[in-house]
Amino acid sequence: MASLTLRDLNKTFGSVEVLRGINLEVDAGEFVVLVGPSGCGKSTLLAMIAGLESVTSGEIAIAGRLVNNVPPKDRDIAMVFQSYALYPTMTVRGNITFGMESRGVPKKEQAAALARVAALLQIEKLLNRKPGQLSGGQRQRVAMGRALVRDPALFLFDEPLSNLDAKLRVEMRTEIKKLHQRLAKTTVYVTHDQVEAMTLASRIAVMHQGRVQQFAVPRMVYDRPANMFVAGFMGSPSMNFVPAEVVADEGRPAIAIAGANGPAVVLPLPEPTPNSLGDRGRRVVLGVRPEHLTRYDRRLREDKPHLATLEAPVEVVEPTGAETMAVVRLGEREVIARFEADAAPVVGERVTLALDMARACLFDAETEALI
Repeated sequence: MASLTLRDLNKTFGSVEVLRGINLEVDAGEFVVLVGPSGCGKSTLLAMIAGLESVTSGEIAIAGRLVNNVPPKDRDIAMVFQSYALYPTMTVRGNITFGMESRGVPKKEQAAALARVAALLQIEKLLNRKPGQLSGGQRQRVAMGRALVRDPALFLFDEPLSNLDAKLRVEMRTEIKKLHQRLAKTTVYVTHDQVEAMTLASRIAVMHQGRVQQFAVPRMVYDRPANMFVAGFMGSPSMNFVPAEVVADEGRPAIAIAGANGPAVVLPLPEPTPNSLGDRGRRVVLGVRPEHLTRYDRRLREDKPHLATLEAPVEVVEPTGAETMAVVRLGEREVIARFEADAAPVVGERVTLALDMARACLFDAETEALI
């Protein structure tokens, strides 16, 4: 196992700044996921860690050793690509042992490593087949086997599941997690899929426009996102955003949401409120996840003392099986609320909603940062 340190890392292509001021400390044995939309710089960052892209400025250290000018083959890493990158004319056995052959590893050691990895990935029966005879999931296992056979200090995964169908992605995601639990190897994993990030990661680095927006454990990224970009990117459906204003309600801090055709909706804030909230009249954005906006039930107050209630008309109903999503109108905005399947509303109904203010987030309307 090895730690990974990125210090003030920058990358430019000509006049285009792709990565800006990246600072990450990855502990030995940790599974870190780089997640973000296409073009945010996550794959470029992974390529720099691997040595496939040069560093414009800053430092990369693996196990405390500076590797900026160390070639990929000497970094003690193994990489699994999105395209699998298997040799089509070689058998599975040949694909897995090719790297060991090139390095002059003795045949006996090759055989032992191949047997160990094939058993671990359950591909013993595939060793004499060629890639064209394998399914997508089997090819991905072979690509992982080629990386595992090296027993590297650091594993790098570049969107390894993006070419698989939805069912197979879930299965392979589970296999990758099991693999990490068994081997406890330091892993950096790139994806644009926030579900993969949440389920696999020890910590998540959310990237946007070449910067790390937040680096934290999955629960923190989901519950206390650093800004509105993180809040909107992580979660499906994503967080609802509603413009509001800081007010006082019977002497207590609250927020007011402008009504569409009537008085403002006033929602009390849990106490103590943060000192950074500021004075009355400040413009803020209320962020609330769909699961924290649901049909009101008196019994909820026993478990959630900071519950606020409001009425809203239902405009769209979207059954998903286990639960039902509904588009309702909160003030002047459409938001998504989540309902139990047996308590689903109907279009046109005016429902009384419970909003858990203890789980809501407030963002500055100008900077979009969490308050």
